[in-house]
Amino acid sequence: MESDRTRLNPLKLDAIGESARRWSFDRRLPLAEQVYDDLRKRIVSLDLPPEHSLSRQELSEYYGVSQTPLRDAIQKLEGEALLEIYPQSKTLVTRIDTSLVRETQFLRTALEVEIVALLTADPDKSRLAPAEEAHERLKAVVQQGGPFEEFTQFDKEFHRNLYVAADMAKLYDLINARSGQLDRIRRLHLQLKEENKSVQVVNDHTRILDAIRASDMEAAKAAMREHLSGTLKRLDALRARFPDYFA
Repeated sequence: MESDRTRLNPLKLDAIGESARRWSFDRRLPLAEQVYDDLRKRIVSLDLPPEHSLSRQELSEYYGVSQTPLRDAIQKLEGEALLEIYPQSKTLVTRIDTSLVRETQFLRTALEVEIVALLTADPDKSRLAPAEEAHERLKAVVQQGGPFEEFTQFDKEFHRNLYVAADMAKLYDLINARSGQLDRIRRLHLQLKEENKSVQVVNDHTRILDAIRASDMEAAKAAMREHLSGTLKRLDALRARFPDYFA
């Protein structure tokens, strides 16, 4: 029987020929940051699953960069506990650490519940417009059965725009840098299509926005708390379903 791990169809970087020619970078931006961003997206999306071994030589050829920006990107990912470096040996994608997932979720919930409280108390609801726009785009992706990458993009934009509306954008950057483990859990949860997780996310966002618009602080806080708890409630089930992904 084909395993859940196989069905996730991880990218194979050893077949870099055609893929390498499709990857391009912006020469106006730091190379290390661009390599970091792309590698992180591949890890979080599970294209590069836990225990996947990365060859620095192959990565250098794939991205068309020298070892210096590649090393900087890898070290940054190691700092986020997404890669484990064995000096003079190998570099592996880490397994998911549930203790880090719980810590990040605790911090994120504490912040975002207070974010929506601030927004409900603010009489100027025009600041919600960017979050509402991201929400509408997210709805369209779900309705059209769009790719995971677009779903993730607009989901993140929705939350980031709430931070921005509350003048707390730097706190979003802090949370995002700590969310690699949590984002992989969310990707696994979305893999369980029978649960309609993506539809639930859209419905949750709608309730959050409606409560903020109505200046109903308790409803907004409860809706955000419930929204952020959904994936964590399924943590044990996800670990049982995808045991190879967890430490």
